[in-house]
Amino acid sequence: MKYILTALLILTLIFTVSAQYEIGDVVDDFSLKSTDGEMVSMANYPDAKGYIIIFTCNHCPYAIAYEDRIIELHNEWAPKGYPVIAINPNDPDVQPDDSFEKMKERASEKNFPFKYVLDKGQKVYPKFGAERTPHVFLVDENSILRYIGAIDNNYKSAEAADEHYLRDAISALEAGKDPNPAMTKAIGCTIKTAK
Repeated sequence: MKYILTALLILTLIFTVSAQYEIGDVVDDFSLKSTDGEMVSMANYPDAKGYIIIFTCNHCPYAIAYEDRIIELHNEWAPKGYPVIAINPNDPDVQPDDSFEKMKERASEKNFPFKYVLDKGQKVYPKFGAERTPHVFLVDENSILRYIGAIDNNYKSAEAADEHYLRDAISALEAGKDPNPAMTKAIGCTIKTAK
């Protein structure tokens, strides 16, 4: 009996540690340092109708290919209540190009209009289940996760993309509908971790 209880406890711990958000879950707020020195959380946007949370970074070719599209998304949707919060999930000890100093340089070079924050200690990305850069999570005004996946279906060219998953998901929320599809496959570099 003792061994069964021990096994159950271990399984419970494994499940608890590996649990990640799924569509329909309420996500916890976070507080992460932005390249402008401010601490950023969803609570910083009291009038938001939703949040476009994108795990991205400096060095990944896929992330770089999507930078201009992320800027466009923020410029289009933030005034309508859907700001972009870009989170760098990478361990800078593993990938020095993703250090906080390099993030500040990149944000300045590209003139990011959105908050670009560092997941210091890599505590936030595992909750979301982010695996790639970029990896998108659309959260509604009630902090409910409504869409997970890619921005569109062509990382090489915005013009060649003919499926605009994230835009369609936001438009669905605006129309009071559920995004369909609610999940797509994120394409990009794996998140760099020391674990």
